[in-house]
Amino acid sequence: MAMFVLVVDTSLMNVSISAVVRDLDTTVSGVQSAIALEALVSAAFILIGSKVGDLVGRKRAYVLGLVGYATGAVAMTLAQDLLAIIVFWAVVGGLGASLLLPSMQSLVHGNFTGDAQKKVYALVGASASVAAAVGPLIGGFLTTYLSWRVAFGLEALVIGVVLAGIGRVRDVPYTGDRSVDVVGAVLSALAMGGIVLGVLVWQEGGESVGILLAVGAVAMVALVRWLVRRRRAGRPVLLDPDLFRSPVFRVGVSQQMLQQITLGGAMIALPIFLQMVLEYDAMAAGLSLAPLSLSMFALALVAGKRSGRRRPADVVLVGFGLVVIGVAALLPVVPRATSGWFLFVPLVVVGSGLGLLVSQLNNYTLSPISEERVSEAAGVNSAAGSFGLSFGLALAGALMLGSLAAGFSSQAAASTVLAPDEQQQVARALEEDAQLMSNTQLTEQLAGQPDDVRDEIVRINTETRPRALQIALLLPLLAGLAGVANAFRMRRLPDPAPGSTVEGAAFG
Repeated sequence: MAMFVLVVDTSLMNVSISAVVRDLDTTVSGVQSAIALEALVSAAFILIGSKVGDLVGRKRAYVLGLVGYATGAVAMTLAQDLLAIIVFWAVVGGLGASLLLPSMQSLVHGNFTGDAQKKVYALVGASASVAAAVGPLIGGFLTTYLSWRVAFGLEALVIGVVLAGIGRVRDVPYTGDRSVDVVGAVLSALAMGGIVLGVLVWQEGGESVGILLAVGAVAMVALVRWLVRRRRAGRPVLLDPDLFRSPVFRVGVSQQMLQQITLGGAMIALPIFLQMVLEYDAMAAGLSLAPLSLSMFALALVAGKRSGRRRPADVVLVGFGLVVIGVAALLPVVPRATSGWFLFVPLVVVGSGLGLLVSQLNNYTLSPISEERVSEAAGVNSAAGSFGLSFGLALAGALMLGSLAAGFSSQAAASTVLAPDEQQQVARALEEDAQLMSNTQLTEQLAGQPDDVRDEIVRINTETRPRALQIALLLPLLAGLAGVANAFRMRRLPDPAPGSTVEGAAFG
């Protein structure tokens, strides 16, 4: 139940963007930034969260994570402005996720052995897969026919049920070194946080973008050097750099990140397109995204059971290849799409590719890792995935909104209908406001304008938005192409022998 809520949470937010924007009188970019920030906080602190669980107890960390997530869900139910969403849902909820994932894995790993352990991991993984498949549909239904607040209220209710049964969860004591690598923890948060925050600030038109990106890059280099030096000195480290001596682990982690960049880019651009351009409500948007999520779920199950003697590298190559084909097919379709049906076949292709990747990457990445280090390696794997998701969400959204602003300005300046003073006024107004509005809403706001001016502004709005989506989709396309190139590297490596605890991170 906890894993289901964890995975379905972002789906609820994606399909509810237009409703949240309307109800809170905020901006699309603001809501998109909150979505990316939640994934970023989880990524930046997941390695620290794993260590916190070791220090305070895995069960206690699990409860704290649930409480953090419940706080975010309740805040969404009661929120009256974007600030509440950012503070409580994105930051507090993200911190809850960073505690919840590693402690959940440690509790399952410590309470079960052998076949029972594999069955429990399979159940938790299946819960995550089902949530990914039905999340857009559940969120769309509740948002359209009740309210997005009801959806998050039910999420908090589920967490309450989990906490009510917490007495049935037996704690797993930690017997390892309790020393804390404070410097490593700070550097890891600065490295991932600086990069994604830089993208988010750029999207919002803020200053100091270069400084934030530089802080992230410098912190990443400093983290690597710090971990290597501290490891050589025989002192406790946040993360053992020797993990990356395995070429299989290195390429597996990088593929995990590329997969999540692809998913994050698609799952922020497409809901915005469906709700802001096609004027779909949350239910219609959820149904339109269902081909992607359901095909991803189905292929992950089929490929997981029937991969047989096929090399994991070959399956991953096909998976990224399908992602590239599907996203490339979306590019010419988007400007011509008048309904979600136009996206059906490309989304099935993209979802099938992602399903193949989901079926292979976790097991491939963690197979060469020894029993005593699998939890640490799984934390790295989860952190790479969460960082990729947050980066994909942030950069695709920034590309979309940045291209909207540029397109509005250039189209207004080139207009032969608008007078020079009207061109500047329209460009400025569209940059600030049109990202929130459908053509219907825009027409209503222009009710007092001359017909030719109104029609010209609607034309600019109509032509610019599909192009902005095309530009945003270039990110998952490029990530998919990088995944294809990386898959050829995988094919040159020997296939890893399955480890006994590789299922332990399948839901990470």
